[in-house]
Parts: sequence; structure tokens; C-alpha cells
Amino acid sequence: MSGAGLDLNVVWFALVGVLFTGYAVLDGFDLGVGALHLFTRTDEERRVMINTIGPVWDGNEVWLVTGGGALFAAFPNVYATVFSGFYLALVLLLLALIFRAVAIEFRSKQPMRWWRQMWDFGFSAGSLAACLLLGVAIGNIAWGIPIDARGEFAGTFWGLLHPYALLLGVTAVAVFMTHGALYALMKTEGALHDKLRRWSKRCFILLAVCSVAATLATLFCVPHLAARARANPWLFGLVLVNLLAIANIRREVQRGRDGRAFLSSSIGIMALMGLFALGMFPNLLWSHPDPAHNLTIYNAASSPRTLGIMLTIAAIGMPLVLAYTAFIYWIFRGKVRLDRASY
Repeated sequence: MSGAGLDLNVVWFALVGVLFTGYAVLDGFDLGVGALHLFTRTDEERRVMINTIGPVWDGNEVWLVTGGGALFAAFPNVYATVFSGFYLALVLLLLALIFRAVAIEFRSKQPMRWWRQMWDFGFSAGSLAACLLLGVAIGNIAWGIPIDARGEFAGTFWGLLHPYALLLGVTAVAVFMTHGALYALMKTEGALHDKLRRWSKRCFILLAVCSVAATLATLFCVPHLAARARANPWLFGLVLVNLLAIANIRREVQRGRDGRAFLSSSIGIMALMGLFALGMFPNLLWSHPDPAHNLTIYNAASSPRTLGIMLTIAAIGMPLVLAYTAFIYWIFRGKVRLDRASY
């Protein structure tokens, strides 16, 4: 359980959380740009939208793959329960991610209008579906899922589509659309930039409404999370950080400080992910209605030896991933301008 004075289970809980938070921040704006893609009018605008994420979208998705791999290695019982219980939902998520990736690559291969419209629709539909499904998954984990005494999922696919999960699905769409609009705002200029400024303000309104609704629903409809918040009032500090970050988005957009608006959006997402993780800790999956079957960082973890070996690998690999990510964003900084190498 411990190594070199560290509780390895807690360390891996934090590392898995960091990986999924990195995915939410980085691929979140990819998904948001895709969700907004069809609102553009001309082929040139749509090409610019795709090229805002063109150099980085595939690298951003690595964070999801790495997070899933870390979850499998560190907490295999949780991985097995989630992937068996959410099997159909995860297949739909993978199809959405695959289809949007194919759309990015295939869209500009042919000049025909019908060809580009078909892939434009696929890109946007895949992005929206991915946003919604990710939010629904988080909603179910927060709410709790039926788990039997063997730690196996005991529910149905349709049972995952309850009102709270769907609310968080819509909230995820609002979060990522706002995040994507702000990222595209940093990367564009001219008429499209002005249009994105208007869109970001509308997305902000949807985000504010959904955030308030999701917060109230969590406090009044999810007893175990509400009890955790009452027992640990400092958690409301993260709620305050999230709300202030959201409020600052509108302020920075109004002042034309697009980078700061995007930073505020990123901080808001990190605060949400932190609040979710600390609200669940030490549970990884909450069993509803019987909490005796909860899967925690202790009863669902790999052996201490495995966790220790993996920590050494992570200590080598994580700095490389971070350095690569920083390098790519530095190389492709600045405004998007179409050329012969563009999508």
C-alpha cells in the first residue's frame, strides 16, 4: 500500500485524476470547436475552424488513452466494472471520437460540396455526442451505479440515462462549447473572430445556467456528495473558484483579452474536476443504492508492487508527455492562416 513513505493508492488516485483533467482541458476545446463547426457559413470559415485544432487534436486525445491505461493498471476492478457497465455508452463514445477524427482527415480530400458537407456534419455530430456522453458518464459516477457484491455492474444501459446524468451531459456540452469558442477566438482573426466573440457570449449564458442547475442538483439530489460537502466546508472553496472563473470569462471577453478568457475557462474545468475527485475520495465508484459495495482506491487497486513499478514508469513518462505537449503548442502558436498544407 505504501512505498518510500507514500500511500501509493492515493498517489495513483491523484495521477489518474491529473490525466483525465488534462484530457478535459485539452481535448475539451477540440470537442467544443467541433460542436460549433456547423454554425459557420462558408467553406473557408470551416477550414479555419478545423485548422485551429489541426496540429494538436490527436495529441490531446492521448491524454484519454493514457488515463484509461493508468486506470486499468492501477485500479483494474474499477476499469472492469466501468467498461462492462458502460459498454454500449463507451462504444458510442469511441465511434464518435473515431468518426470526428476521420472527418478531419477526409473532409478536404475532395472539392465536392456534398462530400465536405457530409464530413462537416460527421465532425460536429461526433463532437457533440462525445461531449454529451462524457458528461453522462461523469453524472452516473457521481450519482452512483448499481454494483453487486462481486463488484460487477448490475444495471442496464437505459438506467444510466436518468435526469441527473442527462443534466451533467448537457452541462458538459456547455462547458466544452464555451471552452472551444474561447480557444478558436485566440486562434482566429477578422470576421470569423468577431463571430466567435458573439458565440462565446451566448455559450457563456448556457454555461452559467447549466453550472447553477448542476450545482443545485448535486447539493439537493446526490446525498453522499452533499454530505461530503457539509462535512468538509473547504470544498466550497473549489465551487467558488469555479464560479469566479466562469464569471471572469465574460469579463475578459468583453475586454478583448482572449487568452485570459481561455485561461479562466481552463481553471474552471480544473476546479470542477478537482471538486468531483475530492467529493468522491476515497471512492472511485459509488454503489447505488448500497454503498457497502463501493469500489475504493484500496479494495479495487493493484498490488503495492505493481503500483510502485508503475510510479517509476510514470515519473519518467509524465515529464516527457508534458514537454512534448508544451513544445507542440509553442510551435503552433499564433493565428491560423490557411495555406497549401492546411486541412
